[in-house]
Amino acid sequence: MTPEDRIRSLGIWHGPIDITPITGGITNRNYLVRDRTTRRVVRLGEDIPVHHIIRQNELAASQAAHAAGLSPEVVHHAPGILVLDYIEARALSPDDIRNAETLARVIPLVRACHHDIAREFRGAAAIFWVFHVIRDYIANLDAANSPYRPLFPSLLAQAERLEAAAGPFEIAFGHNDMLAANFLDDGKRLWLIDWDYAGFNTPMFDLGGLASNNELAEDAERSLLEAYYQRALTPDLWQRYRAMKCASLLREMLWSMVSEIHSTIDFDYAGYTAENRARFERAYDAFEQDIA
Repeated sequence: MTPEDRIRSLGIWHGPIDITPITGGITNRNYLVRDRTTRRVVRLGEDIPVHHIIRQNELAASQAAHAAGLSPEVVHHAPGILVLDYIEARALSPDDIRNAETLARVIPLVRACHHDIAREFRGAAAIFWVFHVIRDYIANLDAANSPYRPLFPSLLAQAERLEAAAGPFEIAFGHNDMLAANFLDDGKRLWLIDWDYAGFNTPMFDLGGLASNNELAEDAERSLLEAYYQRALTPDLWQRYRAMKCASLLREMLWSMVSEIHSTIDFDYAGYTAENRARFERAYDAFEQDIA
């Protein structure tokens, strides 16, 4: 059955439907669906154990995020299918995130994610511990005879160093995928979408991911931390943050290495791996220099 056939068979539509692929996704296949009364977003994706993606967790997180006022409503779900209310909005770009005014709007949304979703979440919840994810990715890549195997001893040692430097840890409910495109602007407010990797984590991972994915300058990073924590930045907080930022880049690089092997989506994962490897190495070298 084709994706279009699966969508048509849902039995929730009013009359004939028009299905348009939404481009840009690198984990799921997304579609804009129109019937005679409304528009919906349909996400197709099965569990992806190698990436720790469990669709029941994504559903529960999506429902909790809507209840917290952060994300569109889930209007229907079935195994491997999530149907969401459509919001007329544009996805942000890294350039948008680097704009100081836009970043000032993003920070309260991230804080609300960390503070409010756990109150609405129901059922068993996932833990997204980045250092476990890193070790598991490397084990999977090693078992698959990845061409990147010569890097793994060094990467594991660096991950242990980062984990030691990043504590002590707060725990909050994290989004864990702070790409610019996961923020939508409808002209009045921002929305946060795509809860594939959601789970309890340290807030520093989302903050580090927000900065690293969107290449924030250091002064913007410092402003981000002070605005999020609503206090002056201390050397200890800065060091812990820098460690988690490196960890977020290391995880993104390994995610791409794994996707090179396992993903069927048409995307240049090898190029994405190379890009994130270079960014991780620069960030890690800077981190090492700071603590030397």
